[in-house]
Amino acid sequence: MSSRLEEALASTAQVVADEIELLLPRSSDPEAQLTEAMRYACLNGGKRLRPFLVMTGARMFHVAEQSARRVAAAIEMLHCYSLVHDDLPAMDDDDLRRGRPTCHRQFDEATAILAGDALLTKSFEILGDEGTHSDPAVRCALVVALAEAAGHRGMVGGQMVDLMAASIDMDMPAITRMQQMKTGRLICFSCEAGAILGKAPQPLRHALRAYAHDLGLAFQIADDLLDVEGDAAQVGKAVRKDEEAGKATFVSLLGVERARAQARMLADQAVAHLDPFDSEADLLRDVARFIVERRA
Repeated sequence: MSSRLEEALASTAQVVADEIELLLPRSSDPEAQLTEAMRYACLNGGKRLRPFLVMTGARMFHVAEQSARRVAAAIEMLHCYSLVHDDLPAMDDDDLRRGRPTCHRQFDEATAILAGDALLTKSFEILGDEGTHSDPAVRCALVVALAEAAGHRGMVGGQMVDLMAASIDMDMPAITRMQQMKTGRLICFSCEAGAILGKAPQPLRHALRAYAHDLGLAFQIADDLLDVEGDAAQVGKAVRKDEEAGKATFVSLLGVERARAQARMLADQAVAHLDPFDSEADLLRDVARFIVERRA
């Protein structure tokens, strides 16, 4: 990772953590355990890749810092809700997330379910609030875009297909579609959110969508490689679960070396889509290269 990207990721992670602290303050109300579970799910480290994409894109379009911070916090809450629910016994049944006990292990299953529900709804509350943007049309556009990315044609639908993956034949087009839904759609929203906030022209939004499409697939292939080659202590979660479950992945179909080459090719394609932005998109170029080389 370049020192420039490392510094930017660390700065964004701190900014987003501070914003989540403001948006989810501790309380002594009867439902305080729910708030603590929400905070536990969100304030536990992680790369904060999606918030980073939001804030980097927002700077490219000269969006107010506070607007970018709020949208970055919202996408992180929604992402963390998905992790809390994915880790449940009825889903992936994981005990470890980001190097710590998963939410249902730290609290209990019922609390984890409710914490995920609350994080999901909180993310849309933030996007719809006047504090995020003065223009209601922009707020509505953000809400609709995130709902489409997260819903039955996006992340949730992709998770449904993933749950079925061990019992059905999955070829390369099917796996690609599943991962575009499960992982790619939220990455696409994160890349485009700054352009929505900045009311950018459609050609620039299309360029960011194309970048996000290739970035999301490269990210998932890298994830599949980590599941095969990674160390649980370094990755922060269980590894080799897909193989044990008999799920087809990019790596199982392509093999390790071809999968790695495909990820690098997709990262190069993603970078090429950023030509209209000149040096303003250098951090997005850096993150595309980092994604395929990461070890956690």
